[in-house]
Amino acid sequence: MEKLNQIYEGKAKKVFNTDDPQLVLVDYKDDATAFNGLKKGTIVGKGIVNNRVSNHMFKMLEEKGIPTHYVEQISDRETLVRKVEIVQVEVIVRNIAAGSLSKRLGLPEGTKMPVTVLEYCYKSDELGDPMINDYHIAALGLATKEEMDTIARYSLKINEVMTAYLKQFGIELIDFKLEFGRFQGKIILADEISPDTCRFWDSKTGEKLDKDRFRRDLGHVEDAYQEILKRLMGE
Repeated sequence: MEKLNQIYEGKAKKVFNTDDPQLVLVDYKDDATAFNGLKKGTIVGKGIVNNRVSNHMFKMLEEKGIPTHYVEQISDRETLVRKVEIVQVEVIVRNIAAGSLSKRLGLPEGTKMPVTVLEYCYKSDELGDPMINDYHIAALGLATKEEMDTIARYSLKINEVMTAYLKQFGIELIDFKLEFGRFQGKIILADEISPDTCRFWDSKTGEKLDKDRFRRDLGHVEDAYQEILKRLMGE
């Protein structure tokens, strides 16, 4: 596998073509952003943690029947993945009220909700990723009804599997963001699952072990990321 030209650079990753047209190489960065890029910084070692945690979760989800873009980890920061066409709908799965949901609905942070909440956002940096619903998705032609049914079904299953899995390590899954892509006509899980895209709280103490430590200037950001790696991978 040969790494070719860079085709994309986002807030947390760079993506490169390879000599296989169906595969791309993802390189995870230490750059950190919050509030749609308004706050910027660096979390030392974040790229390594996110790459390894993400691949660990993808492999675990594959075993549970969720198709993903993961192919092979190449190095601590680089992973080979299937080249997907990203569906421009970001899925947010919420179990416990936190962040923007708490503000919007007036629910105190930490309120356990009786049902899992699925939210959709339009993937657009220019517009600030506004929240949308199934009607907007249809009106904008972002995905078919069948595709959205699959995305919703996968999202709820991923939540179920991850919640049970993380509990074993004393981690409460508060909420998380998912992205999906089209590959050979099928919907598969893409992007990443990491402390950047999930809210992880310590089951006993409620301590935040994710990017909220950076967003809210709570300190010990690197320690929190390393703690997730340590718990999941035993390192």
